[in-house]
Amino acid sequence: MLKDFEMKKPENKEALSGQIKELCSTLLGQQQQLVGAGLPVMVLIEGWAAAGKGSLIKELISEIDPRFYNVVSPQVLPESETRYPFLYPYFQALPVNGKVTFLDSGWMENAVQKYLRHEITKDEYRRRIRQVNEFERQLRDGGYLVVKIFLHISKKEQFSRLQDLAEAPSTEWRVTKDDVWQHKEYKRFTEEYDDFMKRTQGVFPWTILDGSRRKTAVRDALKLLVDTIEKGVHAGRFCGDPFEEEFSMKKIPHLSEVDLSPSIDEEEYRQELKRLQTRLTELHNILYRRKIPVILCYEGWDAAGKGGNIRRVAYPLDPRGFDVHPIASPLPPERARHYLWRFWTRLPRTGHIAIFDRTWYGRVMVERLEGFCSEKDWQRAYNEINEFERMLTDWGAVVLKFWIHIDQDTQLARFTERQNTPEKQWKITDEDWRNREKWAQYEVAVDEMLQRTCTKNAPWHIIESNDKKYARIKTLKIIVKALEKACENHFRQITS
Repeated sequence: MLKDFEMKKPENKEALSGQIKELCSTLLGQQQQLVGAGLPVMVLIEGWAAAGKGSLIKELISEIDPRFYNVVSPQVLPESETRYPFLYPYFQALPVNGKVTFLDSGWMENAVQKYLRHEITKDEYRRRIRQVNEFERQLRDGGYLVVKIFLHISKKEQFSRLQDLAEAPSTEWRVTKDDVWQHKEYKRFTEEYDDFMKRTQGVFPWTILDGSRRKTAVRDALKLLVDTIEKGVHAGRFCGDPFEEEFSMKKIPHLSEVDLSPSIDEEEYRQELKRLQTRLTELHNILYRRKIPVILCYEGWDAAGKGGNIRRVAYPLDPRGFDVHPIASPLPPERARHYLWRFWTRLPRTGHIAIFDRTWYGRVMVERLEGFCSEKDWQRAYNEINEFERMLTDWGAVVLKFWIHIDQDTQLARFTERQNTPEKQWKITDEDWRNREKWAQYEVAVDEMLQRTCTKNAPWHIIESNDKKYARIKTLKIIVKALEKACENHFRQITS
């Protein structure tokens, strides 16, 4: 791709200026079309240091209403954000429907630089390429338009520009050690950029522009953006077809096969609770020191005891090292983005714990049954969720998923108690009673969810909760065992 790219063709600057003005006018008019169609657009500008990425973005946004776009530089990350998964800053930067995000460098620069610095292994580099393809496919299937541009200059041109920047007092700060290193390793970078673009060409194609011809690059980038938006508005919001990738699955029973009779006596419960919570406190300290992230996911029937279960897990944890996320109906900014966005932005930093009270599985339960998304959307979500959770475990996270299970009679008894107890009445709503009438439909959906997303890297655990105390002890035992294993594995890795 880069090796075969022809550069330094002559420019007719007068003609180009006229074309740029016309394209800017067209782009300005497309803003309302984007809003009307509800189309989000992501423009990724990659390229060589000193190729003019910032100047190109400046030209692209020059005539756009600033309320319709956002410019993000994911390379300039605070230390805290480097403690998240590879794709975190790019998911975080997703625009709302009808708006545009411009990325000044992104997932290619991130992956290639870390690989050439030997900060990640070759296997991790290949994993990141797979994750990029999954990320881009999820965006396309969710209705996003993505434009990917690589701004190319020769090694000689780069040297000249870096020298000019370094010699001027007002711009010398812009030349970094990474820029100098990239120039020195120009050939290696060319090979890896080529490899990366070839491997990530399938969903959204790359467009290489000649950065040595500034006006031509601006004209071509504007034309590409205008054409992409025009085609997107004409075609309407894309909705990808469901498909299923091969994941290593773990066997799990159907809900009707689960024996809900297990219970625990009061004395054993108190002893086990104290023992397990003490051990969890110790493990939390180890997790923090070793920077192992933990994600605990709670789903279950209304009144199954999720809240009480979460309280017993959270109590022994250092409050500075965990967050509980109660997930309700998405807010307008969340509805206007990819459905996974609100979960990506709530992920824990390394060494921290995130507890989700309801999760991304709402896509294949509530949203499915209440008609809040199309059948294609929820059918496609099983695979997207498995990919999401694989990205988390590839990052090093411990992911544990609990379905808190009760029978219908137990639920009715708890609903009735809540309704008849003044201090508990806030816990029961008309929606709870409506959902109860759909028990059979929800059971079908839950069974399908469990069967299709119980992967070996992120398994489901069905927690029998007719006896809430038994459920709490079982959950704590599963968590403690998983965290002990994670700490042991991490210790082996750093000592091998």
